[in-house]
Amino acid sequence: MANPTAPDPKAHNKQPIDTLIHARWIIPVVPEKRLYENCSLAIRDGIITAILPSNEARNRFTATEELQLGEQLLVPGLINTHNHAAMSLLRGFADDYPLMTWLEKHIWPAEQQWVSPEFVTDGTRLAMAEMLRSGTTTFSDQYFFPEATAAAAREAGMRAQIAFPVIDFPNNWSRNGFDAIEKGLALRDDYRSHHRIGLAFAPHAPYTVGDETLKKIAIYADELGMSVQMHLHETAGEVERAAADTGQRPTERLHRLGLLSPQFLAVHMTALNDSDIALIQKTGAHISHCPRSNLKLASGFSPVAKMLEAGINVSIGTDGAASNNGLDMLAETNTAALLAKAVSGQADALPAHQALAMATINGARALGIDDVTGSIEVGKAADLCAIDLSALEQQPLHDPLSQLIYTANGHHVRNVWVAGRQLLKDRELTTLNEEELKQRAANWRDRIAGRTN
Repeated sequence: MANPTAPDPKAHNKQPIDTLIHARWIIPVVPEKRLYENCSLAIRDGIITAILPSNEARNRFTATEELQLGEQLLVPGLINTHNHAAMSLLRGFADDYPLMTWLEKHIWPAEQQWVSPEFVTDGTRLAMAEMLRSGTTTFSDQYFFPEATAAAAREAGMRAQIAFPVIDFPNNWSRNGFDAIEKGLALRDDYRSHHRIGLAFAPHAPYTVGDETLKKIAIYADELGMSVQMHLHETAGEVERAAADTGQRPTERLHRLGLLSPQFLAVHMTALNDSDIALIQKTGAHISHCPRSNLKLASGFSPVAKMLEAGINVSIGTDGAASNNGLDMLAETNTAALLAKAVSGQADALPAHQALAMATINGARALGIDDVTGSIEVGKAADLCAIDLSALEQQPLHDPLSQLIYTANGHHVRNVWVAGRQLLKDRELTTLNEEELKQRAANWRDRIAGRTN
């Protein structure tokens, strides 16, 4: 992969950089609908310093490492705005159940028995390996023992928003909602100055968190400038029960409590009416669309085309591998693009360029880090994903963007960088041990199945 240049007598006139990447195609996402051909990226100290034609780049820079990507498309690293990474260890554990049966009869009892810092560390590492191998560079995670998730992400080199869970009833990590808030804010202090790890509040859902806890979160989020992420309007049944119990739809209740704002990320949002959409648009809240999880749990269809038309920022999340059952953001984006067309009845709903934006810059906006990542621009972090478009099944190649959204999947990802550091090199993980991860996953399978103690 590496292609060191021969000694150049004019090298002393060239600008020294860390990495120079030559790509057949680059889609920067910003500006929209732009495609660069035979261009290069210059990277120094983890930051993109130049995007220019490859011939000019070779004349201008001398790099410690110079890479020629061949028939690979370079795009911003994908951003997964909703995940429960540790639940990778429950992949395939309880399939083919509706949401509440899945949660109450299977997932919650298993979590109560097995979830621990060790479980979260091993599950998160397994998830990160899968995400990196399918092009994801940033993920937002909502799960118990968030300190274990944060440590695992820090060690692996990924960018992450750790959304610590707030639930009013006792669980493996906290006694109640106020205890969770206290623990989460302490973890925020630990990572206050970290350049890749950020913290957010994650009240689980309207039916697991009461008004007093939500009010407290709204106050802290406003005072500290922190994001809030919450499962919301995931099913029609949830909305109907909330309206019967409180006299308000969940969006109306959260607005009354002061939560809906540009710092709020609503996850799922399937059962919506026009007033819900208008309220989200008015408050500037963001959406994390998780189409494959919603389909598998028969939770409903999110009206993505309507929300985009209303000017709402819609991003993409995979949800956890227990309900998806994968973390492949390219597959998720493909599903989002196709589903939007079917739900709206419009073939031009969610075109390829807009789908890629949802998986990149829209995700960065939803997490409040669009000044750092989400697009290939000078001054932003070198969070990058290179996808091989040379496969037989991708020929002929008329449009690289179309092939990316409609024919590519995670198996076509060859190289991934986060902040200029290569975490996937020609399909090989550089910070995680694949064989060790497989063995630990097998150990957890046997423990949960009762084969070992």
